[in-house]
Amino acid sequence: MKELVELIAKSLVDQPDLVIVTETSDETTVSLELSVAPEDMGKVIGKGGRIAKAIRTVVKAAASKGDKKVIVDIR
Repeated sequence: MKELVELIAKSLVDQPDLVIVTETSDETTVSLELSVAPEDMGKVIGKGGRIAKAIRTVVKAAASKGDKKVIVDIR
């Protein structure tokens, strides 16, 4: 999942070198924290949060085969 979020984020931003995805996991959830450059934050969130919602939807669809819940947090 980490690689998927990283790939999507790097294709959206102007400074792909500053994209950082941190993954933490426990028994029932996987938490992914996405960090980008401040000037690229709007590109990742999108107008009205549409792009952020789309990223979360794609990740949840990819994680549907597993039994863990995936949370994507954008910082």
